[in-house]
Amino acid sequence: MRIGRARVDQGTRTVVVLGDGGPGAEAAVLPDGAPTPDDVVREPSARGVVEGLVIAAPRAAVEDLPLLLPLSRFNRDILCTGWNYWDHFEESAGKREGQDPAERPSHPTFFTKGPLTAIGPRDPIAFDPHLSAKWDYEAEVALVIGRAGRSIPEDRAFDHVAGYLVANDVSQRDLQRAHGGQWLKGKSIDGTMPLGPWVTTADDVPDVQDLQIRFELNGHELQSARTRQMAFSVAQIVAELSAGMTLLPGDVVLTGTPSGIGNAREPQVFLAEGDELVTRVEGLGELRNTMVLTDLAGYSPRADHR
Repeated sequence: MRIGRARVDQGTRTVVVLGDGGPGAEAAVLPDGAPTPDDVVREPSARGVVEGLVIAAPRAAVEDLPLLLPLSRFNRDILCTGWNYWDHFEESAGKREGQDPAERPSHPTFFTKGPLTAIGPRDPIAFDPHLSAKWDYEAEVALVIGRAGRSIPEDRAFDHVAGYLVANDVSQRDLQRAHGGQWLKGKSIDGTMPLGPWVTTADDVPDVQDLQIRFELNGHELQSARTRQMAFSVAQIVAELSAGMTLLPGDVVLTGTPSGIGNAREPQVFLAEGDELVTRVEGLGELRNTMVLTDLAGYSPRADHR
């Protein structure tokens, strides 16, 4: 199942994408009050309700639907994995401004992003050059937990995964380096992480370790890899992250980016106003977002990026 949300008739509706979501795909637009992707992730019985509603639901072309961020009920920060493709780890050697590790990590590297980073698959990405001069891209596969667990063994990891999404961990490299070597600040700017375009449930992903990841900037491909190149597999990530720490239904986990990031290129490539970012993962869909000038450095008494 591919389940998302869209703006329909001034309201928000659950939509179920029919087929693989490719060109020409249609979606069933469920009635108001139908279970949301957040419900389906957290409660297995909600999926049965959705499947029943799909039968008589009106259809709409996916390309015509204003798709929204598919998940909106975040339990906590988005959980992330760094340095999870060795080619990406090696391409940045000597370019981390004195923060290079002595050797390759022997365990996954984890950090978090604030939940207000998350935006929809076609939303503008907030961009403020006064806040940062080094805006970078990172195409990734994200997973969402569907069943709580602590100290989950690798061989049971997939019992706890509800589904997968495409993400772009847009990062501010100068902020990332400026705060003691930890990455939270340079990864948590409001309105900067496209996520979606829908949740593809785990049963519709035959092998998450054999998916193509691609990223294009203004029509030029800058990242291309397969998930089998991960340093630590999805099962290892779930096992290591859950060691002594309960993962909850609805938790979103990013699994890392491959090589080709802007900061590691020669010359370096950083994002600018008007840039179009296209992030694709085989079988999971596409994000298409534009960098839009936004006042992030100025005082605001509320979160209003969505």
